[in-house]
Amino acid sequence: MRNAEIAAALRELGILYELDGADRFRVLAYREAARTIAQSPVSIEQLAEEGRLTELPNVGKTLAQKIETLIETGSIPSADKLKEKFPATLVEVTRVPGLGAKTARRIYDEVGVENLTELKEAAEQGRIASIRGLGPKTEENILSSLEGVTEDGLGERFLLSQVLQVADEIRGDLMAMGVAKRIEIAGSARRWTETCKDLDLIATTDKPTELAKALSTHGLSAETRSGGDVAASVVTHSGLKVDLRIGTEDVFGNLLQHFTGSAAHNVQLRERAQARGFSVSEHGVAKVEGKKVHKFADEAGVYELLGLPYIEPELREGRGEIEAGDTGELPELVTVDDIRGDLHCHTTLSDGRNSLEEMAEAARRRGYAYLAITDHSASHGFGNDVSPRQLAKRIEEIRAWNESAPRGFRLLAGSEVNIGNDGSPDYPDELLAELDWVICSVHTSFNISEQAMTERIIAAMEHPLVDCIGHLTGRLLLRREPYGVDIERIAEAAVRTGTMMEINGNPNRRDLNEGHAKLAAEAGVHIVCNTDAHGTDTLSNVKYSVATARRAWLSAKQVANTRNWRSFAPLRKRARR
Repeated sequence: MRNAEIAAALRELGILYELDGADRFRVLAYREAARTIAQSPVSIEQLAEEGRLTELPNVGKTLAQKIETLIETGSIPSADKLKEKFPATLVEVTRVPGLGAKTARRIYDEVGVENLTELKEAAEQGRIASIRGLGPKTEENILSSLEGVTEDGLGERFLLSQVLQVADEIRGDLMAMGVAKRIEIAGSARRWTETCKDLDLIATTDKPTELAKALSTHGLSAETRSGGDVAASVVTHSGLKVDLRIGTEDVFGNLLQHFTGSAAHNVQLRERAQARGFSVSEHGVAKVEGKKVHKFADEAGVYELLGLPYIEPELREGRGEIEAGDTGELPELVTVDDIRGDLHCHTTLSDGRNSLEEMAEAARRRGYAYLAITDHSASHGFGNDVSPRQLAKRIEEIRAWNESAPRGFRLLAGSEVNIGNDGSPDYPDELLAELDWVICSVHTSFNISEQAMTERIIAAMEHPLVDCIGHLTGRLLLRREPYGVDIERIAEAAVRTGTMMEINGNPNRRDLNEGHAKLAAEAGVHIVCNTDAHGTDTLSNVKYSVATARRAWLSAKQVANTRNWRSFAPLRKRARR
């Protein structure tokens, strides 16, 4: 049984429990276990055979027993029992964005809706509005959301963080076996896209057949699709397709260039080559008239032959990078090493996993000059919030910590403040004024109109003590669509008010996205690359924030926290008033 099937069964059981009114922590347990299993690169069935399921995060003894039963019998008894109580198709209804299990249960009880077809009919006929507390707006949202609802598409696309984990393990193991001389990531993963549908690897070896066999027998491989001297393909236990292209050292650059660029980039490069009498492919750059084929061990040679500077992988999307290279206008992109501090992280005071001291030490070890502690404010809606009294105490703790802090590093007293429906922060101004840094984010009331959300965020920007807007659109990749905002109006307001905007490096968010970040930066907004770290281990997620900045064509000058604190602090609006 594939990991995806096991995860889907646990996810379904969690929804059934929620439909039945179970305790929310029980529901969350199944949801988190399903996520762990879906993302696991190793075979869950194999772990079950070895009695090692409880080694997985979020999988305890009870859950392990249910998984073992599922693998042995094909079903979970508790799920079968609940399916006698509710139609199995009701689970599909809960997947409609904005509904959830509780609302789906009400619609089922009061209107008799059991599936997506009946839900659409009920909304079109105005029967949803008859349910107290829902109304016409809910019907409108349902009909809009139903346009994008499909069967559970688990495995169709993967977060970049999941793909890179698989890539690193496979590459490391194959290199350690001595069957490859060189293996590099290509494709969308090398371009640092937000999600990927597969993983491309390029390798050189003197033992191509052995290398292909090593991939097919790797512990992460669940199914072999093909193998040979020039290519091999497998599918991992998590459902990720891995394509390995094998070549010789003299064409490694040609292979890497060809299998890294997007389709649009490669088409435009071929058109440029044809205009110069060349033909470009993974096998080399051939002269159309003649037999000469140019092969390159380094992909920069391909671009040089065609009269272009090296184009960074993140830019190879067919969005004007070839024209910019031709005119000498390619930007010098920001790098992770340019980042001098992180301005969005959480500790155990709210929903973080590490203490203030642990987060500070981890940031200092990264070579940062500063770290802003920004635990959640009082009304962010998910518990573990910080009361005004607790925040005042935390400010004093940070000031005391800085008195004995190592030279060259500073902790900043901050807060991630929820933006109220009217745009107001949920701490009094006198408390906000004591903070070094205020980042405001939307955590509640996602379903308001685009105009209302835009005005809500602009109102927050107009507050004189708000320094930055966090994760602007509230999206969770592959899980929650962004809420509507007018990015042009928001960017204009950010420039007018002097408010910065964040690229959130949580690999589930990447928010601002690259398009929004490029538009905002070109308008003159100061961009900040943050991690939203909830533990010392996730401070490294700055690489995803910087990746988005690079895909947005941003240089270090356009990213505010590439400056030390002395240079950064004057950029805040409060410092300029």
